[in-house]
Amino acid sequence: AAAKRKRGGSAARPEKRAKRAPSAAEPRPDGAVPEEYSVPPPVSQGKWKNKERVLIFSSRGINFRTRHLMQDLRTLMPHSKADTKMDRKDQLFVINEVCEMKNCNKCIFFEAKKKQDLYMWLSNTPQGPSAKFLVQNIHTLAELKMTGNCLRGSRPLLSFDPTFDKEPHYALLKELFIQIFSTPQYHPKSQPFVDHVFTFTVTDERIWFRNYQIIEEDASLVEIGPRFVLNLIKVFQGSFGGPTLYENPYYQSPNMHRRLIRLSLAAKFREKQQVKEVQQIKKKGSKVLIEGDPTEVVFETPAEEKPVAIQLVKPESKPIVKDKKKLRKIQRKKQKKLFRTEA
Repeated sequence: AAAKRKRGGSAARPEKRAKRAPSAAEPRPDGAVPEEYSVPPPVSQGKWKNKERVLIFSSRGINFRTRHLMQDLRTLMPHSKADTKMDRKDQLFVINEVCEMKNCNKCIFFEAKKKQDLYMWLSNTPQGPSAKFLVQNIHTLAELKMTGNCLRGSRPLLSFDPTFDKEPHYALLKELFIQIFSTPQYHPKSQPFVDHVFTFTVTDERIWFRNYQIIEEDASLVEIGPRFVLNLIKVFQGSFGGPTLYENPYYQSPNMHRRLIRLSLAAKFREKQQVKEVQQIKKKGSKVLIEGDPTEVVFETPAEEKPVAIQLVKPESKPIVKDKKKLRKIQRKKQKKLFRTEA
């Protein structure tokens, strides 16, 4: 058998023919009608030209809610990438090199301080501009538990408040939001559907982020989360630094806010202590005697004078008897004695 293989046993074998599906023109031997096979077209009909990639990561020291919010943003943005947490001792300009290694031109960086304050950086790397926000009132997808089930990887609509077109710093932030949060067309990981809306509303000098799902054809919306509020601090010309283009005059740092709360509580406590001290001083002070009113005697009526009765005979002492029967016997004996003397 080995000799036959060496002599060219493989050449003696007939070549295999490729199988092909029976065409419509060729009828089957059993007389059945052949089925037509068609390959479905690819999901992405065009070419991915706008190659925006967003790096979403954070510093060390974040809590569980921030970690869940970061994961929710990665889920909603198929054009995002992840990276390990950055050490707090590192400078922020190192993020530009990390974005370059990850081949990303946008960045969302969460910076935690004092294990209770959360800051968000939105940057266009490496040239800029960049903006720093204080993140407040965070609610994640798992925490909200709202109705809704939008398609994973679908492209969102971005809805902006009219205030973004009135002031220059809001116009800059609007362009930054558009480039970061909008999913590029024909992205490999995206789906060619639009079934949810990202809204950015300016209220109380803050930017409110909400995510709504389009559930009906008449554009009725239902909130599905996540949700958070961005309090703008500064807008920089460069990426994670550089000259300051805008500084929010209404911004109050969390440290100052907590300090004012402590001062207000201390002021209330001091006020209570002062009230107690004043009350004690009033109690210790000498009481001023009020002179009698002479008109009070007008309505007084003198009582009738009773005649004074002088008792000449010493009253007999009554025996203290606990038993009532003995007391009755003693009284009867006294009555008998009085009767005998009278007789």
